[in-house]
Amino acid sequence: MTRRRFAGLTALTAAAATGLTRIGPADASDTAAPPYVPALVVGTGYGAAVTALRLGAAGIKTTMIEMGQLWTTPGKDGKVFCSTLSPDRRSMWFNRKTKAPLDTFLWLDVVNRDIGTPYAGVLDRIDFPNMGVYVGRGVGGGSLVNGGMAPTPQRAYFEKMLPQVDADAMYKRYFPLARRMLGVNSIDPHYLEKTPIYKFARVSRRHAHQAGFKTTVIPNVYDFKYLQREEKKQVPRSALAGEVIYGNNHGKQSLDKTYLADALGTGNVTIRTLTRVTTIHQQGKGYLVGLEQIDAWGKVIRRSEISCGSLFLGAGSVGTTELLLRARETGTLPDLPAAIGAGWGTNGNVMTARANHLWDPTGSLQSTIPTLAIDNWNHPKYPSFAEIAPLPVGIETFASLYLAITVNPERGRFTYNHNTDRADLHWGAHQSTPSIRSAQFLFDKINKAIGTTYRRDLFTGNRAFAADFCYHPLGGALLGKATDNYGRVRNHPGLYVTDSSLIPGSLGVNPFVTITALAERNIAQVLASDLKRR
Repeated sequence: MTRRRFAGLTALTAAAATGLTRIGPADASDTAAPPYVPALVVGTGYGAAVTALRLGAAGIKTTMIEMGQLWTTPGKDGKVFCSTLSPDRRSMWFNRKTKAPLDTFLWLDVVNRDIGTPYAGVLDRIDFPNMGVYVGRGVGGGSLVNGGMAPTPQRAYFEKMLPQVDADAMYKRYFPLARRMLGVNSIDPHYLEKTPIYKFARVSRRHAHQAGFKTTVIPNVYDFKYLQREEKKQVPRSALAGEVIYGNNHGKQSLDKTYLADALGTGNVTIRTLTRVTTIHQQGKGYLVGLEQIDAWGKVIRRSEISCGSLFLGAGSVGTTELLLRARETGTLPDLPAAIGAGWGTNGNVMTARANHLWDPTGSLQSTIPTLAIDNWNHPKYPSFAEIAPLPVGIETFASLYLAITVNPERGRFTYNHNTDRADLHWGAHQSTPSIRSAQFLFDKINKAIGTTYRRDLFTGNRAFAADFCYHPLGGALLGKATDNYGRVRNHPGLYVTDSSLIPGSLGVNPFVTITALAERNIAQVLASDLKRR
């Protein structure tokens, strides 16, 4: 552990101990209004965390604004996060009931639970007509609630989707940097072959091979050495305690333990939590940003403004796009590009499950951290990359569950709704059809080879495929269209996009390593040019 990271983790611990909504040194919020900061970063997810670290390391005083809370304080059960099987108010962002991706089990409404008074929980599902988008809420954003799968996209597909980006630089410098900083590691192959906690993965792998498909091992930011110790009961369990979509208490190298800790350790970065950006105005050569601070039950306790020289938007595909659309359509930044709101996609996400034979049990104890995928990406008509997902319910299910990433050329668009003051997503149910077709091609062949069928008891409507939600929202402020080739918003000096909004709807794999690497590339250029002159 570096001295910088130790200092950052100490700051996080101190904030948790005192219940502060400000982490790090005093910032401009402690001065007379309207306060000023040289750099303001909206969000604490992957792109935002990279940006804040590099700004802070360059000596630039930086404030980060995060809607969610700092997840380091244990609840009454002694744990920071609740498990998937025993959710409580910590699970969902201001909902009275959980919204897990599986709707039912054996056609029974036993999956989603009532969780009481709405609270600032860690997982949000933003529901639009025909599409639900999962996002993380808290210091660390989506890194708190994802499965940690950290693949790098195939270079040919990356070059197709982002042709304006120098692939040599990405694959030789920025992808390796991102993987190192994120703590990406791979499972010991010998352990994978023998442990009962990945029996479910080996069963699906064997079925895929029998049908003529390849499989691949996928790296992760979950510490696989810790996982081995979990199985031996030498350390507290997390991946083996049903923890993942509502946070992992142990094992996972989420951003608060990596990039954000390093950013705070520079001594130049402050994080303000439970605070939402509401408005953006031009102010001289910088920007005036409206803020709304809430408590953990959603009560607005303060409204204020902060000005900045440089503004970096890292609120995610939905959040960043909504902020820009609101500014354009309400006239606070009327000259924002017409391209904002366009090019949104689901990364081809579709979920399905198969019912295995009784002689193919998948195991009652399953790791929540996936590590294998079926790779049919090079198929000329139906490409897919299907992650073999766990179904960790504590009993034998004889089920194989998958999250497939497919090539889907369909794109949605966001528009601003003046009545609700929110962004509306325009995505038709038919636009998910290409994803379903690619997944069905793959799993029809496996079912035929093995003599199995689909599980239809997991999604409402007796469906075999669910493509009406996504984990990987991409687009809305596309690189090279809404911005230049480094995330600078066109015609607005000092305004930048640094997150998944830049990526045009599809990457072919889990996107967070790419988002991280792209943010490293972009902020390096911005620091080398723009901020030296400002």
